[in-house]
Amino acid sequence: MDSPTDTRIAFIGLGVMGLPMALNLHRAGFSVVGHNRSPARSEAFAAQGGHTASSVAEAVHHADVVALMLPDSPDVEHVLLDEGGVFANAEPGSLVVDFSTIRPDVARSTSAAGAELGFRVLDAPVSGGEQGARDAALSIMVGGDDAAVAAVMPVLEAVGRTIVHVGPSGAGQTVKAANQLIVAGTIELVAEAMVFLEAHGLDVAKAVEVLAGGLAGSAVLDRKAAGMVARQYKPGFRVALHHKDLGIALSSARDAGVATPMGALAGQLVGALVAQGRGDLDHSALLAQVEELSGRSAASGETRS
Repeated sequence: MDSPTDTRIAFIGLGVMGLPMALNLHRAGFSVVGHNRSPARSEAFAAQGGHTASSVAEAVHHADVVALMLPDSPDVEHVLLDEGGVFANAEPGSLVVDFSTIRPDVARSTSAAGAELGFRVLDAPVSGGEQGARDAALSIMVGGDDAAVAAVMPVLEAVGRTIVHVGPSGAGQTVKAANQLIVAGTIELVAEAMVFLEAHGLDVAKAVEVLAGGLAGSAVLDRKAAGMVARQYKPGFRVALHHKDLGIALSSARDAGVATPMGALAGQLVGALVAQGRGDLDHSALLAQVEELSGRSAASGETRS
């Protein structure tokens, strides 16, 4: 790949994660054209110096790299495969990097469809949430061809800190599914521990400080505990998206004949939050659910809003 200033990137999907990622690529010197379905996000990118396009077809015209950060598998299929999409309008030979979290089988099928048309397609889902995206500190699990991964590494390094090529097409999405099982289960146990500590009248912030320094320490505690203690659930990662991701993980586990009893329980609890109308909250809102199950909800005056 040429130097950043000679590399043209189309970034499709400027949401909570996509916008800071596109901005980091812009700041790294790449020529970035962003597109988002809702114009307000494109306007936010333009306000910070980025270039924008009114359609996918316009954005990918003459792009060397096409990056996607979209909500779900059907969105990726639509953007890649439809008449107004990437494969019909980008230059054959372009690299397509899908940072979205989608089904592994869809990652494999879209990669195969792209290869038939001369595109190199990588699945490169990320972990680290909005803060990781802002800090260019994401963990990126990449699936696809060795040469394509090597070619796009400067782009990945501009948005991530831990970048691992984990296998062929679909492998990145499979690792991301495992990541989402671990994250959901850990948040649930952190939530239960916090309610347990409060029920015993302890200072949870001090307890978290010492827990974080021992074997119970985790990135979840480091990044989520303060907001959970304050009952602040502004999303870094929305419940609805985690619900979607757990559906992918549990379906993939079932297809492989793998038992995931803890994962299934986490999936039910996250699904319950969505059913309760809390899908737009941060996934740390699992704490609110534990409080309610324990009879210590905000409505009873025993927790802070």
